[in-house]
This record gives sequence, C-alpha cells and structure tokens, in this order.
Amino acid sequence: MGNLNRQVVINGNLKIKIMEETKELAVIQPQKGINIFGSIEGFEAGQRIAKVFTQSSFVPDAYKGNIGNCLIGLNMAIRMNADPLMVLQNLVAVHGTPTFEAKFAIACFNATGKYSTLSYAEVGERGKDNWGMYAYAIEVKTGEVKKGPVVTIQMAKDEGWYSRNPKWKNIPELMLRYRSASWFIRTTDPGIMMGFQTKDEAEDADYEEISVTNTSTEQLSAEEKLAQAQQQEEQQANTQSLDMNNGENKEENRAADNSPSDEQKTAQTAKNAAQTKPKAQPMGKQEMPDIFKQQQ
Repeated sequence: MGNLNRQVVINGNLKIKIMEETKELAVIQPQKGINIFGSIEGFEAGQRIAKVFTQSSFVPDAYKGNIGNCLIGLNMAIRMNADPLMVLQNLVAVHGTPTFEAKFAIACFNATGKYSTLSYAEVGERGKDNWGMYAYAIEVKTGEVKKGPVVTIQMAKDEGWYSRNPKWKNIPELMLRYRSASWFIRTTDPGIMMGFQTKDEAEDADYEEISVTNTSTEQLSAEEKLAQAQQQEEQQANTQSLDMNNGENKEENRAADNSPSDEQKTAQTAKNAAQTKPKAQPMGKQEMPDIFKQQQ
C-alpha cells in the first residue's frame, strides 16, 4: 500500500502537509516528559539530568555548578515542551526575577502553529517621538488578524524606559520590535510566556532595593514611632533600676567586707578587758615603825 501526500492551503499562504496511509492516519504523539516535582522518582531523575548541565560549558554561568538552577530550568523546559539547553540559554534573572529573552518568546510563539509568523507594522514618523510599532499575526483556525498594543518612542520616554535603558537610544527599532512583540504575546496568548516578563521589560522597570534593617525614623508611621519611644523608655527604666540594685549590692558587700570576723571580735574583747584592768602601782618608800626605832 502506498502513501498519499496532500497539501491544504489556508488563507492563500499557509500550507499544512498531511501524510496518510491507506485506512490509517500517521499521527505523531507528543512525548510524555517526567514530572520532576510530582514524585520522588521524577525528582531523582531530574537531578541526574540537571547534573549533566551543571558540568557543561554551553550553559550560562548562572547554571554552571548550580544543580538547583538547572533543575528549575529543566522543569520549565518540560512544561513548555522545549529543548532544555535552549531554555537555560534564554532564562535570565534580572533583579532576582526570572525572565525570558524577547527573541526566545517570539520563537516560542511562532512554534505554536496556531498563528502565522509574527509580523510588525510601523506607525508615526521615523526619528520622531511618535514613531512606533505594533505586532500582529493571523490566527490559523479562524483567519482573524490579531493586533497588539502600539509602542512608541514617546511612550518609552513617558514611562522612563528611554532614560533608564541606553538601548532605546542606540537601537530604538529593535527595542520597539521586542516590546511590541512581548506585549502582543502577553495579550494574545499569555500561556506561551507563562506569565514571565522579557529581559528588556525587567531592565526597563523602575527597580529600587529597599533595606528593611536600615529603616530610618522618618519612614516610620506615628504608631511605630510611639511604640519605638515607649520601648526606649522601658529600656532606660530597666537600666536605671539595674544600676540602683547594683549600687545597693555594692554597699552591702562593702559593709560585709568591713565587719570583723569572730576571731577578730574575741581578740578585740580581750584587748579591751586588759585596758580596763587597774595596773599595780609600785610601792614608795615607807617609814620605819616606832617600835623598831626605840630599839635602835
């Protein structure tokens, strides 16, 4: 039995090639990936695969020797049905937030097969603030043209992207394409990017790191200031009470050190008794009795 090749034309330019065999249709079933975080077996298998990428020189530095990052990237690749190495090369952290490269998001959109290749249309005048673009594509199933939001240079200046990211001055056309494409994908089929921002969007964001441990008094509310003042007063009162107790203890210890012991008391008593006892007076010269004088 021979094979029959058939081509179907949609909207005049999209072709789908179908291979049929007599009474049988050749259908490619998608491969079932492992569920890394769904079972112990899947987690152990994911770790073995991720270990290979940690030792590879093809992955970015953020994944070299870091099995945790590789495991998360591998899980993303399985969920997106994409090549793991391609995901690791385009999954970038900006300000601690995972993001996708814009070119990777565009490639994922084109690979869905639900739409025509992503295209762009310009608006305004080149070199002016009103110059901009919007992305569009044709939905294969309905033939409807899907259009995305318009992005202009004036918008980039108003949002602060133009001043924060020098790429808007150096390569404005590429930035307009990337931004209009990411907005189109997010509004048309957000599941493709899985809610992630592109790297350029994260870089353009107004990011400010706030240290909680070094919060100044001016940033505290009235209730927080009052609680802080009460806490300081309690600490001072406890400190003063502790100092007074220490002073009393020192006096008691000093008095205890100065008090005589039992042996000292006995010796002192004997000494006092000796001082109060009358001393024997020496006998002076006495006259001879008269009876003896007559005999002489």
